[in-house]
Amino acid sequence: MLRPSPPRPSLFLVRILVTGGAGFIGSQVADLLTESGHEPVLLDNLLPTAHGPGGAPAYLGGHRFVHGDVTDAGLLAELLPEIDAVCHQAAVVGHGVDPTDAPAYAMHNDYGTAVLLSAMYTAGVGRLVLASSMVVYGEGRYACPEHGTVAPAPRTRSDVEAGRYEPRCRGCKAELAPRLVPEDAPLVPRSTYAATKLAQEHLAGAWARQSGGSVWALRYHNVYGPRMPQNTPYAGVASLFRSALRRGESPSVLEDGRQRRDFVHVSDVARANVLALESAAPEGELTAVNVCSGHPHTVGELAVELAKACEGPAPTVVGGARPADVRHVVADPALARKLLGFEARTGFAEGIVAFASTPLREPATS
Repeated sequence: MLRPSPPRPSLFLVRILVTGGAGFIGSQVADLLTESGHEPVLLDNLLPTAHGPGGAPAYLGGHRFVHGDVTDAGLLAELLPEIDAVCHQAAVVGHGVDPTDAPAYAMHNDYGTAVLLSAMYTAGVGRLVLASSMVVYGEGRYACPEHGTVAPAPRTRSDVEAGRYEPRCRGCKAELAPRLVPEDAPLVPRSTYAATKLAQEHLAGAWARQSGGSVWALRYHNVYGPRMPQNTPYAGVASLFRSALRRGESPSVLEDGRQRRDFVHVSDVARANVLALESAAPEGELTAVNVCSGHPHTVGELAVELAKACEGPAPTVVGGARPADVRHVVADPALARKLLGFEARTGFAEGIVAFASTPLREPATS
């Protein structure tokens, strides 16, 4: 049975395949890899819902770029024999539009990952860094005054319509208090995107156990910064707010704006990927870590600070909620600090001021 080569010291990790390498996060991982002395090979299918009509973006510079898809087993068979490790960023992301998105999410995120893992096994590539997400947790961790740590009762449509947004205890119906979410929290995805990200983790974990390879699963929190896509329902909330402000419109904030999130700058996320690529993970298993700042802020705070920085109209709180959205999810950063030496460096205030004027990608096409 062909088995992957054992993980090698970072000194010998030279050629790294970055899937989704033209994207928001993948391209900045590639930049930092080059600065760190590695040789990234960027693979991207330039999906229209994420990229504008202009083809490969100019910011790829001198990187080696391959226009192709992770579902193309033949192409992967050509690329992987010269590769030392894979940084798998390729995915359809975001909350999406409605359940008709499900086939695209499953094809790109899960089938694509399965094809990639198969090709890695055949080529003897045994190190993987996987872009996962905090969405695998569903609702974050909560504490009840009477019952301690509990799983919240689902919010009903009538609760949302009445402006009752905070999760409640299933037993006593008391309002719950959000807590930091550790990596061993229950994984209860609530959206199609979330389900496919958890499936990616399961596929990668099975591959590691069967092959003896190693996987870091980096559970990103709300990433923002340069090169975000704009004017697309698959973009993050920071991009949606900034796109509205650039149109001279007030950002529309759902619920009451008090939803808690962890906003982490893309430069920190790129650094977490490089640290993971240069750190040996346990062989034969998947090791998940939260990639976050550890400092929660509300969605309303984000909208207010971004509107100020853009000198635009103040946000409008519109109520309501997207189907399958969660109220609070803020992670515990301790394990990433312990295992990877990772700590976010860009503070919220500093990052939002910079984001107000940073270049975003051209509007995506449908």
